[in-house]
Amino acid sequence: MPAPVGVILADDLDPADARDIARLVPDTPSPYHGLNPLTKAVIATVGSIGAFAAGGYIGPIGLNLVMLLLAFRAGVLGQLVRISLLLTTPIAVSVVLVSVFTRAGRTVLFEIGPFDATVEGVDFAAQTLVRLFAISLSIGLFVMTTHPRAFVIDLERRGVSPRVAFVAVATIEAVPALVERAGIIGESQRARGLDTEGSLRARLRGLLPLIGPVIIGTLTDVEERSLALESRAFSRPGRRHLLWAMPDAPWERVLRWVLLAGLAATAIARVSGRI
Repeated sequence: MPAPVGVILADDLDPADARDIARLVPDTPSPYHGLNPLTKAVIATVGSIGAFAAGGYIGPIGLNLVMLLLAFRAGVLGQLVRISLLLTTPIAVSVVLVSVFTRAGRTVLFEIGPFDATVEGVDFAAQTLVRLFAISLSIGLFVMTTHPRAFVIDLERRGVSPRVAFVAVATIEAVPALVERAGIIGESQRARGLDTEGSLRARLRGLLPLIGPVIIGTLTDVEERSLALESRAFSRPGRRHLLWAMPDAPWERVLRWVLLAGLAATAIARVSGRI
């Protein structure tokens, strides 16, 4: 595994302390992992918002291809596609059913009872699905290639309040933590004889014994984390002295501004009706 990439900010450390701090820097399995967290956040933002700002099919499909290429370069392509499909499928089914059968249109493809499936509805559903997949790929790539510790440190280095940085990283970690906890609790409940893999009725009956422990466990984790943060002077006023930071190359700063400018130009062109 490649060595961690990071910049030690303290100059008066002895070699032993410097080695200990270096171990805190997350590993970077690929060059994309080694990018500054803000750069990856800007790429995710442009991919998510740009999919809606571009309109049509060409822009969103192009963003999808870019995200897939970046995921391939980062070595997470297969995992990212699986997770994106898993997250977007429930929403996609709802979008298809609502758009195809309820959206007004002139060309009717077929009828099911009182509902008409129109070409316009199919077109709207397809465009929405392409955008949803672009959002899922963009956010998923950011989460899978950005260590929360590096993201928090980079935000604080830029002057962001530690509380805001903590909220940002807690949001990133919330869904994976809930999924992992639900899986552990589900296995524990099945070991105690709870039927969670039978018919639909059995699955619904076994849902409540899973939801309760997940919520209670999450609240307990929040309390324990709050106590741990306070014991480390999290609420202490004043600027913190950071010991390390992820590198931020000049070309990355230029890239961020170019991407944001392109996103703004696309949004303005979309609002003005030029695209």
